[in-house]
Amino acid sequence: MMVWKAHFFSLLALIQRHPGLVAIFGFASGLASFLLVERQAALAQLLATLMLVSWLWLILENILRERIAQWFGFELPPPLLRYATQMIHQESLFFVLPFFFITTTWNSGQALFSGLLGGAALVSIIDPLYNKWLAPRRWLFLAYHSLALFAVLLTALPIILKLTTPQSYQLALAAAVLLSFPSLFAIIRVQRWWRGVLLVGLTLALGATGWLARVWVPPATLWLTEVAVSSEFDNQTRAPGQSLKLIAVAQLRAQGLFAYTAINAPRGLNERIYHVWRHNGREIERIALDIQGGRKEGYRAWSHKQNFPSDALGRWQVQVLTEAGQMLGVLRFKVVE
Repeated sequence: MMVWKAHFFSLLALIQRHPGLVAIFGFASGLASFLLVERQAALAQLLATLMLVSWLWLILENILRERIAQWFGFELPPPLLRYATQMIHQESLFFVLPFFFITTTWNSGQALFSGLLGGAALVSIIDPLYNKWLAPRRWLFLAYHSLALFAVLLTALPIILKLTTPQSYQLALAAAVLLSFPSLFAIIRVQRWWRGVLLVGLTLALGATGWLARVWVPPATLWLTEVAVSSEFDNQTRAPGQSLKLIAVAQLRAQGLFAYTAINAPRGLNERIYHVWRHNGREIERIALDIQGGRKEGYRAWSHKQNFPSDALGRWQVQVLTEAGQMLGVLRFKVVE
């Protein structure tokens, strides 16, 4: 036991002398995690599980500190816990950030959420911001914690449990709202009954806002690998013809149009997506497609539209949406005379 303690405190002293090593390690391992996730699904499950276990440590931090003091006869030093928490945030945020950056439709409201995650990741590796600005503000730290956990669960649940995007979003949002309760409790002191009602109301409002804002949150584990809008499609090779940006209305009437999307998804995941055809901003048709994960090049799904309105001229979009309304991407073309 004495030898173990000596090694433990030697490690702590090294961390205190070189705190930047923690940030560098978290940054490098987080980016490496994404590369390994792409190549090895089994390793992705292991990494995601470790992320969730590390969050469990943060939730039960005080209880575990007491148990360690009781079992081993010493209390974990606060600097070690602070560095461990910072490293977990770094690992988590840099683990999920590449997923969200790939799946974000940047000319939509999803850019706000991914930009917020990027800012949170930067805060985690800048010690003055993290330790002197974020950590002392308990309510802000808990909100930061909730955001990171929300992003981790959105990424990990489809990989580990094969949950669909709507199921993952609902569970991740529920966990984030529950964790936000202590943050709101720190702001609103429940000294009178109406403040308790206000606290519960704000918590429910936060959950409702999170659900309504789901269209601004990218589906972390689904992204488009190939898209095309074409008047031709080869059923044998399941490949579209030349992708079109402009199409004559006569050709549209004669052949119709194919919207082709290859979608990358985790192995074993079964998901329903929609091709939503829109004309000058107005929804014309919504076509449901079931996809399966695991194919490296992406699951090939397409819709064939032949019935167009009498006045089909103008700008068209085919939005690729999940069942929860999250956007995977947009295919655009224009119908001309």
